[in-house]
Amino acid sequence: MPGLAWLTAQPFAHRGLHDTSAGVIENTASAFAAALHHGYGIETDLQISADGEAMVYHDDALGRLTEGHGRLTEMAAADITKVLFKTSADRILRLSELCDLVDGRAPLLLELKSHFDNDRRLAQRVTDVLAAYSGPVAVMSFDPAMIEVVRWIAPHLTRGIVAERYYAHYEWDRFSGTEKRRMAFLLHANRTRPHFIAYGVKDLPAVATLIARTLFRLPLLTWTVRSEADRARAARWADQIIFEAIRP
Repeated sequence: MPGLAWLTAQPFAHRGLHDTSAGVIENTASAFAAALHHGYGIETDLQISADGEAMVYHDDALGRLTEGHGRLTEMAAADITKVLFKTSADRILRLSELCDLVDGRAPLLLELKSHFDNDRRLAQRVTDVLAAYSGPVAVMSFDPAMIEVVRWIAPHLTRGIVAERYYAHYEWDRFSGTEKRRMAFLLHANRTRPHFIAYGVKDLPAVATLIARTLFRLPLLTWTVRSEADRARAARWADQIIFEAIRP
């Protein structure tokens, strides 16, 4: 796809440039400000609230990083933004607030979190918010159905697929081996038509990414680069990194 040089021009800070030891928590305004200060792109996660707002947060429930408990899908956005982090004065942001904060100064890479339940609200809300945003931005998801929705409702919005070769984490237990292989080998590409791929660095090289990168010329990002070994593998097999814990 023409015009995607920005997507690989600089490394992306995974969930912002965070450092828990310094009180800078992932996916917060402080982490995003640090990424901006050091000239990195920003990768972050989005969840849907009960009232259909796109919220900047990785987990589907409170508790790991915050006070309180509860699933975000069962809470109103106004209540989510009042939740306190355990070790930070930051609060959970709406996507619109993140866009205002970044204001086109760095590329945004937005992962749409999914419960694989055909809920289209997050895709719809994200595309609605981004319609008024003029900075470089792309959306991506592990869920092919989510990206297929984005393709139909906002075809010109840069979209990508997040994938890995081995879906061993507990969140993938519901899927059959066939479904996991379909995602690992990007066999949904005729439906999703991704503009780029984001693939797990531990799983490179992979047949699917070699085909996507060499035959279809799709940019390949790789996550999450946390070591010199990861960096070396990424340099050989990918076009850009999504990193944390180390500095490019």
